[in-house]
Amino acid sequence: MQLDFQSISSSVRYKLLTATIVPRPIALVTTLTPEGRTNAAPFSFFNVFSETPPLLVLGLQSKPDLTLKDTTENIRRTKEFVVNLVDEAMASAMVKCAADLASEESEIPYAGLSLTPSKWVNVDEISEAPFRFSCRVKDELCYGDERTLIIGEVLGMTASAGLIDPETMRVNWDQYSPVGRLFGSHYIRTNDQFSITAPDTVHPDAAGSTPS
Repeated sequence: MQLDFQSISSSVRYKLLTATIVPRPIALVTTLTPEGRTNAAPFSFFNVFSETPPLLVLGLQSKPDLTLKDTTENIRRTKEFVVNLVDEAMASAMVKCAADLASEESEIPYAGLSLTPSKWVNVDEISEAPFRFSCRVKDELCYGDERTLIIGEVLGMTASAGLIDPETMRVNWDQYSPVGRLFGSHYIRTNDQFSITAPDTVHPDAAGSTPS
């Protein structure tokens, strides 16, 4: 079966892309409103992009009427945001943050979450999040009226107690239980893992180049 993405509707493209490119990490993004409140919204069009410089990417969608969502407006105004990662313990609270609340109402108390000041930006972190990345906007790309790609430079990272070994700087996976987004209302745990060791030596191909 072959599908021409130029001839099918955006809703079908969304369904196929989000149901096949899985699991996707979840960014529970906090931003600062003009009134000084903390807004929180989850996004699964999100990933790490680079370590040098340290960059994260967010894919932000407009509202159905093509007006900007609060997260996009806040990031454009302040140039700062925090990506709070989501584990099993806060999965339900993350989903609550997707509720369409009144503009004057913060998702944080509605979801039963709490806040901690960031050391690097003027946006609060979510205290319950296992890992939190304080970011400053590095670049912004707009694709029509519906999509904005935000590239954020990570200024600093906060980890909950016990999640990083201070000597080896390794993450303690016995205590870290992230969840991933599948499609619709479906999510996935990450406790069923397997390992595959890469070969020590990569042989050049016939043309003399090394496969990527």
